[in-house]
Order: sequence, then C-alpha cells, then structure tokens
Amino acid sequence: MKNNDPTSPRKFLRSSSAINFHSGFVSDPSTYYEVLEPVTKTNKPPMVLIHGGAVSGACYMVTADGRPGWAHVFAAKGYKVVVPDWPGTGRSGYIPYDALTGETVIRGLGKLLATLDRPAIVMTHSMSGPFGWKLLELYGDRIEKLVAIAPGGPGNVSAPTELLTDTSDFVEVRLAPGAPILKISRKQPFVAGPGWAAKKLVGTGTRFPREFLDAYVATLDVIPPRLLLERVNYANSAPRVADFSGYKGKHIALIMGTNDADHTVATDKPIVDWLNENGARAEFIHLGEKGIQGNGHAMMVESNSDQLANAIVAWLETGKFVAATS
Repeated sequence: MKNNDPTSPRKFLRSSSAINFHSGFVSDPSTYYEVLEPVTKTNKPPMVLIHGGAVSGACYMVTADGRPGWAHVFAAKGYKVVVPDWPGTGRSGYIPYDALTGETVIRGLGKLLATLDRPAIVMTHSMSGPFGWKLLELYGDRIEKLVAIAPGGPGNVSAPTELLTDTSDFVEVRLAPGAPILKISRKQPFVAGPGWAAKKLVGTGTRFPREFLDAYVATLDVIPPRLLLERVNYANSAPRVADFSGYKGKHIALIMGTNDADHTVATDKPIVDWLNENGARAEFIHLGEKGIQGNGHAMMVESNSDQLANAIVAWLETGKFVAATS
C-alpha cells in the first residue's frame, strides 16, 4: 500500500470489511471525532488518540508515506479507536482565539470520554500532553491507562519561561538558557511552516521519509495563540494538577524517541518521577533502550510506525513494551 511517489496523491484505506468507520461530535464545545471499530466485537477498552499541536487527528489515520496509521493498527488488534480533533481546531469548528484555552479543549475531550460505554485508554502526543494530565485529574474514572508520546509536562513540572518582551500584541520568551527567542502573537495563530516542521517534527531523525516532507507539511494546521502561550508556560499558565486522587494506581507509559530535538531524558524523565510521586504507576520508555534508534517527534507517521504500534499494544496487554525487529 506504500506510495513511493511523493508528488502523487497519497491514498490509504479508511475502513475495511473487518472495520466499521463513522464520525460524530459532542457539543459545548463542539468536538468532532472519527471512530474505527472492529466488526467482531471484543471486550478490549476503547482507545482515544489525542493529537498534538499543528496537526489534527489525521496524524493517527495515515503515515507520512501514505500507509495506514496507528488508528488502523489498533483497530485491527481489536480496539475501538476514537480519534478527535481538539475543540476549536480542524473539523471541530471555529472558536474565537481569545476564548480558546486549554480548559476549553479539556472540557470537550472529557465530554467525549463520558460518552463511551467504559473507561478508555487515552493517548496524547506532544502539546496534548498537558491535556492528558488534566484529564486524569478531572475524568480519571473514565481513563483506564494513558500512553503519552513525547508529551509536554504539566504546569507542576514545567519551569516558567524567561519573559523578554510582553506587549498587547505579542510576547517574546526564551524556553531555556541559550535557546533561541520565540516570538508569539497574542492575536494570531502560529503557522507551522516547512522550517519549523523540519526542525521540530523531523530534526536529526532517520525514520521520517524526507521525500514526503513537503506533502506532510501541506497537511499541518495552525496553533491557536492562547494554547501556544499555555504550552510554553507563559506567566505560569500551563495546566496544573491540583487533585491527584485520579492518579492512584493508574498505569501510564511515557514514550520518547532518540532523535527528538525538544525531548530528552532530562526533560521527560522528571514527568515520570512526578507521576510516580503522586500515586501513578508510570514507566519511562526510551526507545533507544529498547534497541529502536532514529525516531523523532512525530513517531506515529514515521517509517517504523507499525513496529511502535505493536509494541504499544504489547505494553497495554502484557505490561511489557516489546518491539519486534524493524
């Protein structure tokens, strides 16, 4: 099914005779989602796959080179897979940027979890990491396990940024000593362009099919300004967890690649430590320690995506992240 011509349309299978496909939404705030559901029912929990910044739920539907994405792999393993777009982004519809906060996104995702017939496995990626930590606090009874892919940390762990300029139109911050200055508009969304994608999503990784980078960049979305300000913890605005009762005994896996520019052991291991200190049963899964090299930030669309999806299923079902050779 792989399409080797980066200039031709990329096609993938949305559903098959063994998998039903449908879509829906919850309201207030409007949250669109797609569902891939095995025709043959199992008693496995549903999976809710939450995308990161500058993308939509499509990142779980198809890889950069046009193969079926993680949603299809998990559905083929017997899971009902639910893939939402954040409220205010993608197909969930417009919310004015000055009203679109992390709290709004979390409320929509929580309402979606509440519609499911049983607690779900929740997956987050990157910028949705903080949403996952708050979902555990507010909707912990609707979450069975959580898988966090190179996630942002909660406000409890994330250090405040160095604020350099603060006006009514924009702010300038430095995320770490010596890091480049980041200018963020208060009113306009951040546009994910080729340079940003090449550095942030691909970086020095060897698993992203670079011949498809332009086509992949064309699928990227903007990042709403207030959400981006929260993500960089401007003025300590990143979502914080106050009540850890929903964390007790919760199984969590944090997965990090070897070539992710913004995610290192020093940045991500403290999140796992914080989780365990507050009652969770969290595991730090560094792909390099599992013999898997070369993954960048967007590992769900990279060349070894099937290998990683199967290893995640192994962790869900056996507690062990076992990756077949790829």
